[in-house]
Order: sequence, then structure tokens, then C-alpha cells
Amino acid sequence: MTLATLSKTGAASEGTASVRKPVKHDSGIKHVSGTARYIDDVPEPAGTLHVVPGLAAIASGRITGIDLEAVRRAPGVVEVLSVAHIRGVNDTSPAGTGDDPVFTDDIVSFHGQALFAVVAQTRLEARKAARLANIDYEVDEKPILSVEDALAARSEVLDAYEFLRGKPESAVQKAPRRLQSSIIIGGQEHFYLEGQIALAMPGEDGDMKVLSSTQHPTEVQHVVAHVLNLPQHAVTVEVRRMGGGFGGKESQASQWAAIAALAAQVTGHPCKLRLDRDDDMIMTGKRHDFAVGYKVGFEDNGRLTGVDTSFAARCGHSADLSLGVNDRAMFHSDNAYYYPHVRIHSRRMRTNTVSNTAFRGFGGPQGVVFSERMMDEIAIQTGLDPLDVRKANFYGQDSRNITPYGMVIEDNIIEDLVSQLEETSRYRERRKAVDAFNRTSRFIKKGLALTPVKFGIAFTLNHLNQAGALVHVYTDGSVFLSHAGTEMGQGLYIKVAQVVAEEFGIDLDQVKISATTTDKVPNTGPTAASSGSDLNGMAAKIAAGQIKDRMRAFVAERFQAREDEVVFADNKVSVGDSSISFSDLASEMHLERISLSASGYYRTPKVSWDRVELKGRPFFYFAYGAACSEVQIDTLTGETRVTAVDILQDVGKSLNPAVDIGQIEGGFVQGMGWLTTEELVWDAKGQLRTHAPSTYKIPCASDVPEHFVTTLYEYDGNREDTIYQSKAVGEPPLMLAVSVFSAIYHAIASIKPGARPRLQAPATPEAILDAIASLEMPGQV
Repeated sequence: MTLATLSKTGAASEGTASVRKPVKHDSGIKHVSGTARYIDDVPEPAGTLHVVPGLAAIASGRITGIDLEAVRRAPGVVEVLSVAHIRGVNDTSPAGTGDDPVFTDDIVSFHGQALFAVVAQTRLEARKAARLANIDYEVDEKPILSVEDALAARSEVLDAYEFLRGKPESAVQKAPRRLQSSIIIGGQEHFYLEGQIALAMPGEDGDMKVLSSTQHPTEVQHVVAHVLNLPQHAVTVEVRRMGGGFGGKESQASQWAAIAALAAQVTGHPCKLRLDRDDDMIMTGKRHDFAVGYKVGFEDNGRLTGVDTSFAARCGHSADLSLGVNDRAMFHSDNAYYYPHVRIHSRRMRTNTVSNTAFRGFGGPQGVVFSERMMDEIAIQTGLDPLDVRKANFYGQDSRNITPYGMVIEDNIIEDLVSQLEETSRYRERRKAVDAFNRTSRFIKKGLALTPVKFGIAFTLNHLNQAGALVHVYTDGSVFLSHAGTEMGQGLYIKVAQVVAEEFGIDLDQVKISATTTDKVPNTGPTAASSGSDLNGMAAKIAAGQIKDRMRAFVAERFQAREDEVVFADNKVSVGDSSISFSDLASEMHLERISLSASGYYRTPKVSWDRVELKGRPFFYFAYGAACSEVQIDTLTGETRVTAVDILQDVGKSLNPAVDIGQIEGGFVQGMGWLTTEELVWDAKGQLRTHAPSTYKIPCASDVPEHFVTTLYEYDGNREDTIYQSKAVGEPPLMLAVSVFSAIYHAIASIKPGARPRLQAPATPEAILDAIASLEMPGQV
């Protein structure tokens, strides 16, 4: 039976009224009843036109001729947009580097690149017309499609980068034991339920309002302003909710918003662009896939002496967010383990594929996959239990506690957390049972693995570690809340509302959660890096605190008391035996001309990272977790079934245990899909062949094991000054699914004890059969 265990932090502890309660998602009922309004559900303004992009039919080459006359003459067509219509800059790149054009009319860099856009009376008419374009190309004979292609061609989109400590090459060579290996780690499609969409509405004086399904409203605002040649104050971007994002709407929502806004600017009509699911998968970036090679030295007890590893990532045709993604893969290639001597080298490869982008974990999961495969291989070579190898390499408390990038780990709880899960999951007992089963079962093999996660929380691009919030108290005591974070189903809105209700001591339903919009809270960062609650919760608390201070001073003066005697609770404000309702207090303060509005601003303390000098503290703190997963594989077909999962996750003192457990379970299942069933396939011409649910398999309900137990780790909470001592929960749980990948590896390895299978990710049936076959290859000992 699937079980979610609420820790003691789920109780009404420490006098809290709203936070640390398992409160339902603010849109939960709307989600399941189909009444939650997304952009495509918003009633279209009169005269709304529909926009559909025209796609390149090649992966690499040059446009030698483009004839759009048939497109313009097609029924319902109002306009055909091209580069010539752009009044500003033809660029949608997140850093303004110029390598992500709105449209291209010369060089084609990937199959599916936007060449033009059709604006028509209906979406169907626009889709039909877009297919009538006559484009001539000079086609490159062999596009660069894979990491291997790019390495051979020395095609790089960014400079290489490296962490180095000690003398890893010497440490590996002098080690009592050593191994050399490699792994291919595949990418992943975001597969958000709501695809990329934007509705642009022209206003007076050239102003533009854009409803965008984006994690980064400010970036969309900036890009639209640049493309339309408008000042930023003329562009307002709003998002009430997204139907999923997972990183795919952090930078890549901008192009579709810009095209919709361009259509609105040119035609003077509201314009909506909603990508078809196939086009969405073809035209938008994925999780980066990696080729990883490594040499490792270690002692007889499995403890590492040296690690020398090289990562090469398929970034796609442009930089997009690849610098940060690849850097974070390096930051997390240690996972929970201390590397005495280490070199971590990273190359960022340019390919003729769509630019890969942010995806839940932002490169961290790929780094963790490498570290856990290394642990599994050391275990096979030493004959030790993999969990014992992991424990031997855990970071220490007062020593062995410095990361490869020089940060001292001050909040390490991994040993205790893992020991707890080892006991509650009955790991040792089950491992013996699994090994006994495998000795007698010829075709069905079981695997069991317990793997840890240590994930750094903060943006490594330092200026993103800031947020703002706006809070109004009305004269009836109701509260309006707006902040910089966006809601994509993860429960950020309800958590921040809980914070405001807690500060004022009022019922949660008194707080109105509003859409995120750039004209209320400006210059926002993306809702990403698992920092949504940390940043926006603190900003909202600070805003509410300013109003609360004014209220406290007013009440103290009225009742002739000290300000520190004023208490906010139960919808009233009290001093000793005297009290006034929160609503009456708001009304009286208004009559006395005291402001009931405040803007809060928060910047994450302590963090800094000098990428050039390799110095600083890139993370505010670490979130920890562990998972124990059991699998069965059919050695004849390669099919896999996950049969049991036990999770123990550190969320500090949870703001909302119900929401956090939902994030943990969802993140785990998404990670499980990435490492087992979700395979991206491009053909030799650079066309994505897995561009629909018929060919790309995400997990479904039947893939979730019946035994799925999620527990929140109980302790004093985050040692850093975070919002109510909570910790981030969005990304870390995805990496818990590496336990499934390690369990599959264990099952395959049981076929020939002492041999190291060559299992690549994802562990599809084909990959599993290849790994089984690899056990008979020379050198697999």
C-alpha cells in the first residue's frame, strides 16, 4: 500500500496556526474538477487571432530560397511573420547572446527551428497554412547530432571548465585498487501537461500585456521588450498558474511569448500561440544527456583515494542555460561523498539539435548518477555491499568535509538519515533475501539499492538569489498577496499564503493569492533551483512584518502597553486581557491614516561564487535524502518492475507536509521515468522520432509500486535562517530515483558475480539486454 508518513512537524507544533500544517493545495479541488483556469481556458478577447510557427525541415544547412506566397493566400491567413517584421532584436536567448533567434532566414541549426509564423483567424487555418511554405535548402551532409559526433568535430558551445584538488592522477595510479569505466546518461522530455502557450494583448501607446506559461515572467518581459523595441515598462507579463514546468518554461517560454506579442504588435489584435504537442517536443529543449568517463583509485574497504572524471554534455545548437546546468552537474558529481584527490572536467558540446535547457535538478541528477554508478562498481570489484562502500565515503563532520569546489559542509546529516532508512526499510534483511532469490531464479532477477542525495540549494548565478513580495491589508481584514514566485502545481502559492496568515495570526482563507505579474513585483528571478519558498516566503514575511510592526505600535499605544506584549493570533490582536479583531484594527488604522501596504525584499545571505577564481560558497545549505528501491527484471525480455520504494527525505521543518510529500513522490516518479522508460531518439537526419506519447513513455499509475512509503526526516530543522527553518523540496527527491537505477544494476550484476555490467541510462529493456550481454564480453571482471 502506498503510504505517506507525516512527521511530527506535520502537527500543530510550537504554537503555529498556519505553517507546518498539511494544508491542501489552494487549487487542488480545481485541478481534479477541471475548473482551474489555464491560459487556453481564458476567454479570448474579441478579434483574437491564432499563431502557428513554420518549422525547418533539416537539421543543418542554409536557406537558399523561401517562398511564402501560398501561405499568405491560404484561407483565413491575416499575416505571415518573418525576420523582417521584428522592430527590435532578433534574439530570445536568456543571456542576450544572440544565438537563439525568434526566426532564422539564413542558417538552420536544428530540425524544427522556427523560420516564420502564420497569423490566422483560427488555429486550424494557421496550422494548415504553415505547411504550404516552399523552402529551398543547402543541406549539410552530416549534421552533428550526438555527444560523440561533437567530440570528434571538437564542436563546443561554451568553454570547458574544471575543478581540481590535489593530484588525482597520481592518487589513482598509487591506489591499492583502481578501475576505469564510463556511462552514457540520456536526456528527458519535460512533458508538462500544459504545453507552451502565450496570449498577447496590445494596449494603448504600444503597450503589450502577455499571459505566458512561464517560470520566469521577468525574462519574458525583457525578451518581448527587446524583440518589439519597447521599454520594459511597456510590457506586462502575467502568470496565474502553469500546467507543469519542470524547468522547460524557465528560459524557453520566451520565444513563444515573443512571437505572440510580435503578431499582436503587427496586426493590432490579441494573438494566441499554443504549440501542438508534437511541435512542442520537437522545438523545445530537454534534459542534457551526458557521456561520462572516469578513473578511480580506492582502498580495499572501498574508500576513495582519487577520482578523475570527465563530463561531456549535448547542449544543442546554442548556449541557453547550459553553463549553469553543466556547472551544477560538476557541483553534484560528489553527491554525498568525499573525494580526497579529484579532477572534474566538463565539456559543453554544440550539436545540431534543439538547445537543451533547465530540467528539475538542473544538471545535478546527472552528476549523482555518475557518483552512484562509481559506488556500485567499487562494490562489485571489492565484493562489499554497496551500502557499506557508500558509508565509507560519506562526508565527515569535522574532517573530510570540503567539497571539490572548496565549500565546507556545515549541516551534514547524511549518516544519521541513511542509518535510519537502513533500519526502517530492513535493508540488510531484504538484501540477503534478494541474493538468495537470485541464486535459485534463472530468468527473473531481483535488485535492491539504498542511495543517498545531497543537493545544494541556491542559484549559482548570484544575482538570482533575491525576491520581492507585495502585501495589502484591506479595511475588512482580508489580505492581498503577490510575490515573485510562479505556481506550476508545486504548491508555492499556498506555502507563501500560509506564511502571511501565520504572521498576521489570521485564518488562511483571509489571504487572497493573486497571479504573479511584473507590474506588481518587478525584476524577479525564475521560480527554479528549489528556492521558491525560501525566497518568496521570506519576502512575503518581511512585507507582512512591516505592516505588523505598524499594527503593533498602534495597539501598544492604544492599550498603553509595550510593543513586545502585543500578540497576533486567532484573528485578533491582544495585549493581556484586552483585544481587538484583526479586521477592526485594520479599519481603525485606515481612519488614522496609517499605511496597510508594504513591499518586502529578500536576498539570500552568505552565498557567493566567483566562477573564474573558483572561490566562494555557491549554496546556502544542503537538502538531504535517501531511498531504498527494489526491482525485478526479466532477463529474457529486459522488462523491469519496481516492486517497493522507501523514502526518507530532509525538508527541515516542513511548511506544509502534505504538499512536501506530494513533491517527494512526484519527483521520485519523474526521476524513475528518466532512468527507466523515457528514451529520446533522433534519426540520422536529426529528426526527433520520439515526439508524442505513442513513442515516448512517461511513467503511468501502474508503474508506481504498491509499496511506496515516504517519511519526513525528523530533527530540529534547517540550521540556517530559512523561512520557519524549512528546506527546499522541489528538486532533491528526483535524485532519489537513482536507487531504482542502482537496483537494476544490482539485479543484472547478480547474473555473473564479480563482473561489472555496462548499463546505460535509461535502463530500457534494450539497455538491460545489452548490459546482460556485456557480462560475457572480454574484460568484464
